[in-house]
Amino acid sequence: MNENVKKHSSAYRSASLRKLVFSALLFALAYVLPYFTGQIQQIGQMLCPMHLPVILCGFLCGWQWGAVVGFTVPIIRSLTNPMPPMYPTALGMAFELAAYGIIAGIMFRALPKKLPFLYVDLLTAMLCGRIVWGTARFFLAGLDPSKFGLAAFWTGAVADAIPGIIVQIVLIPPIVFALSRANLAPNIETGEKRA
Repeated sequence: MNENVKKHSSAYRSASLRKLVFSALLFALAYVLPYFTGQIQQIGQMLCPMHLPVILCGFLCGWQWGAVVGFTVPIIRSLTNPMPPMYPTALGMAFELAAYGIIAGIMFRALPKKLPFLYVDLLTAMLCGRIVWGTARFFLAGLDPSKFGLAAFWTGAVADAIPGIIVQIVLIPPIVFALSRANLAPNIETGEKRA
């Protein structure tokens, strides 16, 4: 009995360490990727470079880690770089990216690990994250539709972000599926059989 407890405790510590390492790596990636857009806000809005690592973090490390990485990376970037500006951009993104991480992590744990379900997971996370972003931006605009209304939401959440949405849909499910099949995703229980 005591040996089983020790094994379980050791496996738990190992899984937690893997999640921490993966989360740190994905945080660093989310921090660095915007440099490849040249810190130009319009290009960054189109490609959404921080979204990809945060969504992957939710999938691979769980909703808790996805939430922490998603919420902190735009704030840290804003404090250490001129882009994104803290108010309202980084604050709105913090809530949006946290929602991506949370929903991706929860959906990944709840649904089968087959490729079609990964697209359902991803699209649900993307939709919820954009709704959270729009809600946060509306509150940051003082609940004033003249400062942030439906047209601004549609432009920021969908129209301007189409290239980034396509990149996420093309890259994320195959990456998560491959890591899941190889049993390398830390969000997967050790020894759990995957389809």
